[in-house]
Amino acid sequence: MKFNHNALTTQEMQERVDAYISQFKEGYFSPLSMMARMTEEVGELAREVNHYYGEKPKKDSEEKNTMEEELGDLLFVMMCFANSLDIDMTNSFETVMNKFETRDQNRWTKKDLEEEHKDD
Repeated sequence: MKFNHNALTTQEMQERVDAYISQFKEGYFSPLSMMARMTEEVGELAREVNHYYGEKPKKDSEEKNTMEEELGDLLFVMMCFANSLDIDMTNSFETVMNKFETRDQNRWTKKDLEEEHKDD
């Protein structure tokens, strides 16, 4: 996995999204509209996954969107949704990771340490 060491924090992402949305009179959409937008973006991501990994190739006339773009769209809508409900995504992430790291820590088979460092 490649990491961008100049990456934004979730707080910085939420602030950047808020600065963008705040310039418009309409502001954030309602939670119901936001949920519909998020569902739409998940559908677009699913379509891309199907094109790349499924049995349905794209038509020559279709846009060449990528999963990276669709994940970005989904992230933007998630940040909008969180901002509109005054939810700190860093706290949300910490809560869910704590759940996975404690409750689900033995749910799956762990790699051997030798296997994990094989590529080093």
